[in-house]
Amino acid sequence: MKSNQTTQKKDYHDLRIIFMGTPEFAVASLSALVLAGCNVVAVVTAPDKPAGRGMQLQESAVKKYAKSKDIPVLQPEKLRSPEFIDNLRQLKADLQIVVAFRMLPEVVWNMPPMGTVNVHGSLLPQYRGAAPINWAIINGEKMTGITTFKLQHEIDTGNILLQEKLAINEDDNAGTVHDRMKELGAQLLVETVIGLAGGELEEKPQPDQTGENISLHHAPRIFTETCRINWKQSIEYCHNLIRGLSPYPGAFTEMEGKTLKIFAATKEFTHPLGLPGSIETDRKSYLKFAGTDGYLHLTDIQMQGKKRLPIDDFLRGYRFADNV
Repeated sequence: MKSNQTTQKKDYHDLRIIFMGTPEFAVASLSALVLAGCNVVAVVTAPDKPAGRGMQLQESAVKKYAKSKDIPVLQPEKLRSPEFIDNLRQLKADLQIVVAFRMLPEVVWNMPPMGTVNVHGSLLPQYRGAAPINWAIINGEKMTGITTFKLQHEIDTGNILLQEKLAINEDDNAGTVHDRMKELGAQLLVETVIGLAGGELEEKPQPDQTGENISLHHAPRIFTETCRINWKQSIEYCHNLIRGLSPYPGAFTEMEGKTLKIFAATKEFTHPLGLPGSIETDRKSYLKFAGTDGYLHLTDIQMQGKKRLPIDDFLRGYRFADNV
């Protein structure tokens, strides 16, 4: 069934679009809209925040891009503030687009006549939530993707517009998938805007919203304890956890009383000599942690208070305790 909002054909260049996003991931989508000739009448992004050693105010990546293109920028502290709501209404947008932004109140997402489109980094309904890229890799998925959909009351449950698959390779981590996904998402977003304007897109309810009984994976926020490696898990799981959290926020363990972040490792499946979490090293070329069914050979790490280093460089400068 086609939405009543999409049946009237328009030239997509004529649509008044408000774009909402904050991080660098969202810049690719905003740039793609601009390059496609879309009429982005304003950008909504996070307020400037203090950062760095000097704690100077830093602009979001989206704000920096918008300023470079002379696009008006709104930075509300609260999305329900009467002043912000009034500013949105005055812009008279036909369509709003959200990429990597905060949850919107209904008064915002339901304002434009064509609704609000979200770009989400998974094949919905799988991996609803704040960290879909991370959790897909942590769970060992071989495939993920991008979904454009219409916002509605419950988070990430709106009608699907377009989807595109993206393979997760064995040597991928969250960073490499993120970089490919932001480009794929940007392309899919432009296709979505053109399709909506032309009345050519059919909105499809997500399967679980139509009563289908399917098993869902979720993608909640990543917390500190999420990043702690449990060496009693399988080597495969520990390896996927490291990949899914690299380069940020980074999986970690403890070594000689200090926190050790691990950004990359290789697997060795064998019967380990020591207990899970024990260390083996020749102090020159390898450092490996025992799991339940093998070892992880660390290749890219960062010791607490030190720089991130390849394992060879780390071992050249580190002094182990005598019992290691």
